[in-house]
Parts: sequence; structure tokens; C-alpha cells
Amino acid sequence: MVTAASVVTLAGSITGVISALGTDRGSDQARTEATRPPAPALMPGTPSPSPTGGSPAARTPTPRPAPPGSAPAPTDGKQPTAPVPPLLYRHPDSQVLDWVGAHPGDPRTAVIASRIADRPAAVWFADPDPGTIAARVRAVTAGAVALRQVPVLVPYAIPDRDCGGASKGGAPDLASYDAWIDAFARGLGSGEAIVILEPDSVAQSDCLPHADRAARFASLARAGRVLKAADPRARVYYDAGHSGWNPPDKQAALLRQAGAADSDGVFSNVSNFRTTADEIAYDRRVLAALGGPARLGAVIDTSRNGNGAPPDGQWCDPAGRKIGRTPTLDTGEARIDAYLWVKPPGESDGCRGTAGTFTPSYAYDLARGDSAPPASAS
Repeated sequence: MVTAASVVTLAGSITGVISALGTDRGSDQARTEATRPPAPALMPGTPSPSPTGGSPAARTPTPRPAPPGSAPAPTDGKQPTAPVPPLLYRHPDSQVLDWVGAHPGDPRTAVIASRIADRPAAVWFADPDPGTIAARVRAVTAGAVALRQVPVLVPYAIPDRDCGGASKGGAPDLASYDAWIDAFARGLGSGEAIVILEPDSVAQSDCLPHADRAARFASLARAGRVLKAADPRARVYYDAGHSGWNPPDKQAALLRQAGAADSDGVFSNVSNFRTTADEIAYDRRVLAALGGPARLGAVIDTSRNGNGAPPDGQWCDPAGRKIGRTPTLDTGEARIDAYLWVKPPGESDGCRGTAGTFTPSYAYDLARGDSAPPASAS
């Protein structure tokens, strides 16, 4: 029976919005190909992990700190009003916005503009140059602070990124990476922010020798401490893979080694298609196995999971997919802190278009939830 169902498509996500922060779009796009998942191992007599993760038993939600942007509770005895959840930040420079602005007459533009371009998405940082990263991060965080909104930032420069696969790259070594994180942290400022720390760096770590994996985890634990020390209002989340990858107990054990129990929680489903319900159940099981403070939560990438994962396990721009829930910090679910668009919808994994670039036909299909192009579209 299958012992693992690893179908992550991580690196197609590091595109448009990140390159808007530099002068050379191609420098980041060259490392945005989606990762082909390793073939599942077959071992007789070993049960396969549930693709849904099961349903958590009903329980009373654990009291947790107020979400970012919440108003403090009144102390004068008056009945408190419900806090208004803060808005997530939409960076004004992205591939989808560029395309919409350049194609006002395209029959797909209205749909793409209203269903994708108007939504906030994460900003990825994949260039490992420590000399520019602080200014590039600051450009995003300052813009968010000016609007009293919360940016979602994705540091993506860990050495041996993608284990030498299609999205290989990153810093040349861990010492360089540590310096890069120090500079990244200097760009955070003092406002609220969500940091999605190194997609796949934990879930995909099995490819590394034991000593290298331990060194990576030590560097990731350090990164979390540095980011939190630089901006205590930043919320830092660690890589939990997704519900079709590692079993929750295994993923939690890896996360514990990487310092996730001392962070704000975990993220899952980045660049993948697993349903929100499956990810909620899975993430709760990971958090339960991880231990740590009851305040730890999870954020879920809902950018392309509206129709769930394709039944054939296709990972590269699969047909029939759909954008998922609108990004929000108000999920109404215990221990689920946010639904985010970490992978910007419409940026290709490498099959519908050049990897990491905005592909209007793919974006249109995701926005409509099918794969039929409009009559006059090319």
C-alpha cells in the first residue's frame, strides 16, 4: 500500500509580486518551476495515510490571543463590540495586475480582474542577495502599514531549495542564509505581518542527509527567533506540507525539530489543491501532535483548491481546478488563523505556460472553475 502521497507543487508560486520589488523580473522567475513529486514508495502491510486527515472531535476552542488588528477589550465594564478583522494587503505591483492593465479589451479581463486581481496575495522573496532584501521587504511592509493592512511575506531562499529539483537555488550555504534572514528581518518594521517561512523546507527535508537536515532545522529555528525579535507583531508559520503528504505525527516530529513549537504555528497546502476541509482536519492533527502552546494555529493556502485535488494526482497546472476561498484572517474555525492566497492564482507551474509567469488562459480557467476558454480568447 502507498506509504506517502506527496503531491506538492511548491515553486510555481514564487512569481509576480516578488519580482515587482526589484528591477529584473527574470532574476526570480528563472527559479519558479513547479516541483514534480517523488514517486510514492510501496511497502506491503503499511497503511496509507488518510487523504482527508479525518474529522477532529468536537471540542471547546482553546482561548487564543486576539488576531492581528483586533481592538483591545474594554476595561470600563461596557459590553465589548466584535473586533473588525484587519484587511490583508494586496501589493499594487504584480503580474496579474500588469496583465489586466495591459489588456482592457480582452474578453477574459473582467473575470480575471474581479476574481483574482482584486484579491490580496502573498509576496515571495527568492533572491538570496542579502544586500537588497531588507529594502525589498521594507517596500512591502511600509506600503501595508500606510493602509493599516497585513502583508503576507514568503522568504524562499533556504540552501538546497527543492532538493536540487526544478526550483533549485537559494543561498549558497546556511551561514549566508542566516545573514539573509537577518537582513530580511530588518525590513519587517514594527507592523503586523504574516511570514510563511520557507515552503517545503520541512516537509521535503527527507532528501537531505541526516546532518544536513539537522543543520537546516537549526537554521530555520534561528530564523523564527530572529524574525520575531525584529518584529514581535509578525506571525511566523512553519511548513506542514499538506494533507496528502506526510502523516501528521511524522510532520509534527519534523516541525518540532525545526522550532515550530516556538513560533505562531504552521502553514499547509502551498501551491497545492487539497480541499480546505481536508487541510483543517490535517492541520489540527499536526498541531495536536506538535504540542507547544495552545495559541499555535495554522494558515491554509486556498488559492487553487476550490475543486480539490485532481483524482489522478496531476500536479502541474491540472485542468478543472478552481480558485478557493477568498483570503481572510477571520476563518471562524478553531486553530485556523487564516485562509491565504500564497500561490498567486494564474501563475503557471510550467505546463500551461512558462513556469512562474502569469498565464491568462490558466487564470481564466481557475476563475471560472473549468477549462473552457472564451470564444474569442487566444
